[in-house]
Amino acid sequence: MPLGVEMEGCLCTVGQVVHTLPEGEPVGGVTSLAGEIYVLRDKEHDEVEVYEAISYRLQRCLTVPNIRGLSDMAASEHCFCVYIGDHLSCCIHRLGAQGAATQWPVNDKPARLSVNAAHNVLVTCPYVRKIKEFSSHGNLLRELTLPDDVITPWHAIQIRSGQFRVCHGGGDDTVHRVCKMS
Repeated sequence: MPLGVEMEGCLCTVGQVVHTLPEGEPVGGVTSLAGEIYVLRDKEHDEVEVYEAISYRLQRCLTVPNIRGLSDMAASEHCFCVYIGDHLSCCIHRLGAQGAATQWPVNDKPARLSVNAAHNVLVTCPYVRKIKEFSSHGNLLRELTLPDDVITPWHAIQIRSGQFRVCHGGGDDTVHRVCKMS
């Protein structure tokens, strides 16, 4: 049983490694969908490894045509698919759970991805300080240009109220924080 320490009303515990996936190339992204774990490794093959979530046994490998520079991945239970950011091709790849693949342009380098309550894909583009919201099939719905004091945004999520939480600050930046945006 992990040891716990109570700090100001919060019980903080030390986690234990219960099971690990097979070792291999560095992992560039991981997400889960319908009881399976999707792993994107930095390797020459353009595929995603799919593991069963309980046993961690490899189920299949899904091909992602034309992927060049993985940046992140996120899943949508509603759309039953996985989205993969490609910072070299400046696009998002949409991979269905059974392997059907499509892609759409972002027209900027994507960093991190998330899916909001409306089942749309949020793409954080750090070099232009924007959050782009796309429909599940790649239609650009809106762009949010971030203020000048949000330096190098890396990841954004949108909570149910519509507000964004943005993590920003790169290795050489003087500010590293998470901020709330309307």
